[in-house]
Amino acid sequence: MTEKIAEKFDLDHLRQWIGRTEEKTDIVTAHLVAGLRSALFLDVGKPKDGDAAPFTAHWCLTLPVVPMSEVGADGHPKRGGFLPPVPLPRRMWAGGEINFAEPLRVGDVVTRTSTIKDLTLKSGSTGLLCFVSVDHVYKTPRGVALRERHDIVYREMPASEQNAGPAKPQAASAPAKHSERHLADPVLLFRYSALTFNGHRIHYDRDYVTRVEGYPGLIVHGPLQAALLIELAAKLHGGKAPATFVYRGLQPLFDGSEFSVNASDNSAGMELWTANAKGEPTMKGTASW
Repeated sequence: MTEKIAEKFDLDHLRQWIGRTEEKTDIVTAHLVAGLRSALFLDVGKPKDGDAAPFTAHWCLTLPVVPMSEVGADGHPKRGGFLPPVPLPRRMWAGGEINFAEPLRVGDVVTRTSTIKDLTLKSGSTGLLCFVSVDHVYKTPRGVALRERHDIVYREMPASEQNAGPAKPQAASAPAKHSERHLADPVLLFRYSALTFNGHRIHYDRDYVTRVEGYPGLIVHGPLQAALLIELAAKLHGGKAPATFVYRGLQPLFDGSEFSVNASDNSAGMELWTANAKGEPTMKGTASW
């Protein structure tokens, strides 16, 4: 399978997308802030103008909206446009880095400027991998609110008889100094998909995710896990977001059981990770102030 797909790659053509930019504007509403607080297990309250939004509210803003005729089989917009048309069927949120300057607030007009910074092709144990890195800058009338590097990975589809999970399960992490537990159920996944206008079927369509992509269950969003890590870090640091948060996905987290959100102090700040019911880490991050 890998050789056939590799033949379809015109890496020089895809790398022509490097340097492309896009700018979009959106508004932070009280309704969005209330909904996101709910999905992140925070006090919903009654958000009003000027109130701080959850630290990852930017993932609910300036979202791509296309006609239904331009939606692909996986629920994402069809390939091409701002992002390069990578000819691999699976698209996942691999990780990234966020530099927080100040919170977004209810009523803010937010402008996102995005630039494709790099595109690389690698061969892994599961086949070909294509990584696309995108830099984002979010500004309000007060100035830059945050800067972000977003890493997207495109992967091959496994053969039907293969299990789509990792070839080697991650070892369980050491006990955390701070830990919270939540239930990964379809309602949580649906609500977060709605907040982020994310049509990716791996998060809500069980027939698709098990029969087409070969996973054993619905997949908990990477950004949802990262958002919970950031909120825990801030909670343990007097309500202040880290100046820098770096994170990467390790393996999929599936619905149907509890998962944990964990933190331990280190010399630079905090080590953070989400883990499945077996205690195996699914996403890891580091926070520094």
